[in-house]
Amino acid sequence: MEKLYTICIFTENTLGLLNRISGIFTRRRINIESLSVSETERKGISRFTIVFKSDEREKVEKIVRQIRKIIEVLAVFGYEDPDLVFNELAFFKLDTKNAAGAKQLLEGYKRAKVLFEDEQILIIEKAGTEEEIYSFFKQLKPYGILEFVRSGRIALSRSEKGLAQYLPEAEWAYNI
Repeated sequence: MEKLYTICIFTENTLGLLNRISGIFTRRRINIESLSVSETERKGISRFTIVFKSDEREKVEKIVRQIRKIIEVLAVFGYEDPDLVFNELAFFKLDTKNAAGAKQLLEGYKRAKVLFEDEQILIIEKAGTEEEIYSFFKQLKPYGILEFVRSGRIALSRSEKGLAQYLPEAEWAYNI
């Protein structure tokens, strides 16, 4: 039975690195379910969060070992969902003629709000897990969704260890 796995990869911010990392998945014929990349609290360090399904933990461990071989990769960690705190973000665009019903629906949902509204469109933001976002999608669908976009997962480990333990502070300047 397939399970969801999340890999967090800390890298130098280098041109073409995404292509090399995604190539490892392509060669193993593993589809990436979601991907997000952003800078970390350390200047010049990027964090890739990649979610995919696999039926064997051994395959996940092989992918982690392959990614670690890339020179610009500083650290790689593989997780199952109980090891993480995670969320995604979604935007829904609706015609304002349906705004009243959609706004009423918002009252029953946590972490959902109107992000933008004018005479023609209403944009709603919803944060949550993939399941929460698709549940909200089903409830909002009768109001006529014009456009929908969902981010990739962002996640932090429940472990007390973080990037600072793997990349000592003295070696990396802070972004902020």
